[in-house]
Amino acid sequence: MPQEDVLVVPRALFEKVGAFQGFCADTAAYLSALLDPRHTSWRPRATVEDDPSFKQLIPYCVLAWKAADGGPRYFAYTRGGGQSEARLRAKRSVGIGGHISSTDGAHGDDTSYDAGMRREIAEEIAIGGGWTSRCVGLINDDSNAVGSVHLGIVHMLELEKPEVASRESELVECGFETLEQLLADRERFETWSQITLDALAAGRLG
Repeated sequence: MPQEDVLVVPRALFEKVGAFQGFCADTAAYLSALLDPRHTSWRPRATVEDDPSFKQLIPYCVLAWKAADGGPRYFAYTRGGGQSEARLRAKRSVGIGGHISSTDGAHGDDTSYDAGMRREIAEEIAIGGGWTSRCVGLINDDSNAVGSVHLGIVHMLELEKPEVASRESELVECGFETLEQLLADRERFETWSQITLDALAAGRLG
């Protein structure tokens, strides 16, 4: 397998801007620093996956559709047993996304980030109809090995219609559910999804 270089920032930068645990809705305070090419770098994924001195920047896209009754529905799925990240296998999730790679842009800036986010979406799912995206917050979870080396940037994708199909064999049991249904199954979700669901329930995702 060829080496994959992924977009990272030093943990020290995250701490300088303001380290937090859980969900933070103040995107303005972080994004200009996190996506500044003076701070970002491309580093081998195999190296940084076990190096908490860097935070890998991960777009985490939540798909929402407003039903005829006016209530929102959110896309959720289960990660199959062959999922490359062993620590996330068989967990449910409400987030689509992944690493930003050096092939997404040379500069490690907001343009590279946006290109990587759209590539990840297109690789994982097919969306029928139009959609718009809003950046609504960030997720940090240093309580476990996966979270300690990643920093999630949460986007709300508002869909014109609930037509989403998996393009990967590892994304199974896909569909739209109400927030109440998702919260009832909260313990089956990966940590970032639990944080997202709690933020949704608290009205913190705009």
